[in-house]
Amino acid sequence: MWAPVRVGGRAYGGIIGYPLDRLYGEVAFIAYHFHWPFEEVINMEHRDRQRWCEEISKINKQLSGEKQRSILEV
Repeated sequence: MWAPVRVGGRAYGGIIGYPLDRLYGEVAFIAYHFHWPFEEVINMEHRDRQRWCEEISKINKQLSGEKQRSILEV
């Protein structure tokens, strides 16, 4: 079930019950690595945002040569 997520006084589409701290973590992670604007990242579909986080995590693992956990791993 979809419901708007309030961010800075504006409503964006979101999933009911998706933790805001995780949402902000995903947005910050993608925005930091790709320098994409907040509005573009926050408006992504949930699965697209998760996929980009996974892809960035893979790149970071390859560059560091170390085993790192994905931002999506708990």
